[in-house]
Amino acid sequence: MSAKYIPLLKGVLVVASFVAAVSCVGEPELETPQKPTLRTKIINTCDGAVSGRMVVYVDDSTANEWLASAEPTRATAACLGAAAEELCVEHIRPVFNLTVNGDVKRERGMHRWFVVEFTQECDVEVAARHLASISSVERVEYVKRVVRPEVNVVPCNEMPATRSEVSYPFDDPMLPLQWALNNRGDKTIFSTAVAGEDINAFKAWEYSAGHPDVVVAVVDEGIKYTHPDLAANMWTNQAELNGVEGVDDDANGYVDDIYGINTIDSNGDISWNNPRYDGDGTYIGDVGHGTHVAGIIAAVNNNGIGISSIAGGTGNGDGVRLMSIQMFRENDGAEHANVAAGIEYAADMGAAILQCSWGAPTMFEGVSRLERMYSVLFEGLSYFMDEGGANVMDGGVVFFSAGNESSRIAGSPGAHPMFVSVAAMAADGLPAYYTNYGYGCNIVAPGGDFEWVDGVRNPQGAILSTVPSETPDPYSNGRVCYDSDYGYMTGTSMACPYVSGVAALALSYAVDKGRHISNKQLIDIIYSSTTDVDSQLVGNKRGHTYNGEEWEIDLATYRKRLGIGKVDALYSVASVSDVHTVAATVGESVWLSLTEHLGNGDASIELRDYYIDNDTRARLGVEKVSISGNTLQLVCTKSGVGVVALRYLCGMDFPAPNETSDPYDKICGSIVDKEFIVVVRDNNDEGPWM
Repeated sequence: MSAKYIPLLKGVLVVASFVAAVSCVGEPELETPQKPTLRTKIINTCDGAVSGRMVVYVDDSTANEWLASAEPTRATAACLGAAAEELCVEHIRPVFNLTVNGDVKRERGMHRWFVVEFTQECDVEVAARHLASISSVERVEYVKRVVRPEVNVVPCNEMPATRSEVSYPFDDPMLPLQWALNNRGDKTIFSTAVAGEDINAFKAWEYSAGHPDVVVAVVDEGIKYTHPDLAANMWTNQAELNGVEGVDDDANGYVDDIYGINTIDSNGDISWNNPRYDGDGTYIGDVGHGTHVAGIIAAVNNNGIGISSIAGGTGNGDGVRLMSIQMFRENDGAEHANVAAGIEYAADMGAAILQCSWGAPTMFEGVSRLERMYSVLFEGLSYFMDEGGANVMDGGVVFFSAGNESSRIAGSPGAHPMFVSVAAMAADGLPAYYTNYGYGCNIVAPGGDFEWVDGVRNPQGAILSTVPSETPDPYSNGRVCYDSDYGYMTGTSMACPYVSGVAALALSYAVDKGRHISNKQLIDIIYSSTTDVDSQLVGNKRGHTYNGEEWEIDLATYRKRLGIGKVDALYSVASVSDVHTVAATVGESVWLSLTEHLGNGDASIELRDYYIDNDTRARLGVEKVSISGNTLQLVCTKSGVGVVALRYLCGMDFPAPNETSDPYDKICGSIVDKEFIVVVRDNNDEGPWM
């Protein structure tokens, strides 16, 4: 068992109504002061809201009426009444796609989400108040866009790196430059590089290098699906690939969705090379962010070109598959409702892992507030976690980058306890100067740093991955293209796919071994397989930004604020087959220690609770249960086998101010359940147990 403990979130992710559902008959009735106010129905602020649209959550009868109407605006006349006339409503469309898994979505209430489109001239605050005044409208959400992360890119020509006497498992010529996979402490790559500060990929590949049944959905800029180092590992929708162009061949609601979908236009037209300039002539077009992220996870290994990746296979068609969910085009991000629909699509089409290197700054507010601010988006994310995984896993897992603001809280929505939020380290094993840390951050992975040596920028301490060669370099104002299929970037945007990739690798190994696991188990595997970071956080660290500006950080600031530790691929893969079995003797105390099973004992963890089901209590005659530090002590009075779960906090805790006394309604680390199999005998002879 594992994962941030979803049941304790009190069902809000299935979007419970704020008011009782009232069907729409005749003219709308304004709510009395005793009923929920307009303010409580309007769940986010208008700052940065898109004009001409509003997301609404309506009662069941209204939803069914709108869905049954060939032209929903006609069906709204009675329901929206004066509001429809006032707003000049032009169109109403459902957010989610009921043609796939429709019964489950209806049961979850997903059919009740709609986008109401009205005249652009109407003030969005006025529109929100009008819609909130209608009794059948239970929730009103201003339309917001996701902001694309800023990136610094240094193109890198494909060339064989100088190979030392070190043996390399794959023949990709640029593998020796990928310190994040195997850090040899090479000072020419990074002046303070430390050997072993990597994800430990080489040994992990001896167990698995990927599996084509594992699909990772990259929610980002479009992936260049024709890239020579990515094409063979792209997920493909065979019905559309072999179908008729311009036709929805598989009747899933999207046309020509061969490699995924474009959430901006709601079709299969994925792009990665859209040039655009602002009024001053500055380039603000595509930058290759999505292609770079994808290459970290699953560039094709052992194909004699370019780079290696975490889960890209062995060159025999055995890498994990990449699904492109495009949410950025040029400098624009998709609207939250469209992103939610893209995430829904990823779950419906078989993705098990959702890779999200994006987010927004987080305020210090409770979990329930985060859910309200990103309401429709949380609906899509919650659906993915419950319904993703296809045939390889029960449920999906969602990874977010922690953010690059040097803030002491992770970005949203990744700060929420449902998700894994990834902070960044450099090739010295120390935190990158830009990484967010503290509340909401769960784990650390390579994000890289640029450095300046003798006045010259050295990009090799950054993260090397794939880029679209034809994309204009944003730092040349679009005058020069990358002219290379590879380039360096830094950020938690790069750290996040390292953890996504390790998760994909661990899941691949489970598939190889015929072991079917749950999303909770996969998250527990990742968290249980980290290595220490805190012991190194002594003194100061200095360096330079991409532009050469100097910075200095106090490493003690990050102690106990980088989650549970550093991701480790070998440890994670090995943990797939690890069963935590504890031997016990009837009548004697048995100790279940988190410290023995999480990282190296220095992880930022806190035992919060335990769970012993009634069957186990009866079978083992459990007595005298107590907690001391991170250890549970109990006595079993009967021989037998049972399961005991320890619930622990991974990362920092932060109580929501003045909102609730609920210990789980806060910005915090993951709430994770770790299972132990307790085998009790009358006499403990230390013999084999299982």
